[in-house]
Amino acid sequence: MAVTIDPAAALPKRADNADLRRVLPALGPVIPVIVVEDAAHALPLARALVAGGVRVLEVTLRTPAALAAVEAIARAAPEAVVGAGTLRTPADARAAAAAGARFAVSPGYSPALAAACRDAGLPLLPGVATASEVMAAAADGMSFLKLFPATAVGGLPLIKALAGPFADVAFCPTGGITPDNAPQFLAQPNVAVVGGSWLTPADALRAGDWARVTALARAAGALRVA
Repeated sequence: MAVTIDPAAALPKRADNADLRRVLPALGPVIPVIVVEDAAHALPLARALVAGGVRVLEVTLRTPAALAAVEAIARAAPEAVVGAGTLRTPADARAAAAAGARFAVSPGYSPALAAACRDAGLPLLPGVATASEVMAAAADGMSFLKLFPATAVGGLPLIKALAGPFADVAFCPTGGITPDNAPQFLAQPNVAVVGGSWLTPADALRAGDWARVTALARAAGALRVA
């Protein structure tokens, strides 16, 4: 999908889940799920992804280097919209906001985490795996949700089944998404975007093979029309 939104001004201050639903899919069909072991990799990685047309970046809080990576990208790569993933606690929300994250992603749904993200001005894309969790998030005003772990909890059949009772909800399937199955998910009317880790393979980061990352990003951008 062609970019129609300026990434530098994509999300307003005090943005919310509805803003994420509007902005993230407009910036590309795939959100890379990034694990950074060395903060020095953050900036060249971000620039490699942007060069390939991927502007929304989710840096997961799974390593000690993650917050420093978010901060480096937020400070020096304004052409990217950097978010923090794997948020689990209110403390995670505060730390992500302080590092300059523009949005937050969580593996599950928690009212306490949602409240902390609102207090920090950090729009949240919460993870859900069941209809009950979809209802809980929707009751908290969220209509753009991450289905996680997507293929393990039901994959395409679940996405299709959720479309009936939750016609007003859009999903970002993440977990088990690959270049091969991503187009099938993206073809579903209730899928706005997918998340995937294949764009930033660990061996490419270790080797500093940024050209490979750019090539993977460019290929990911074509999946919407595959």
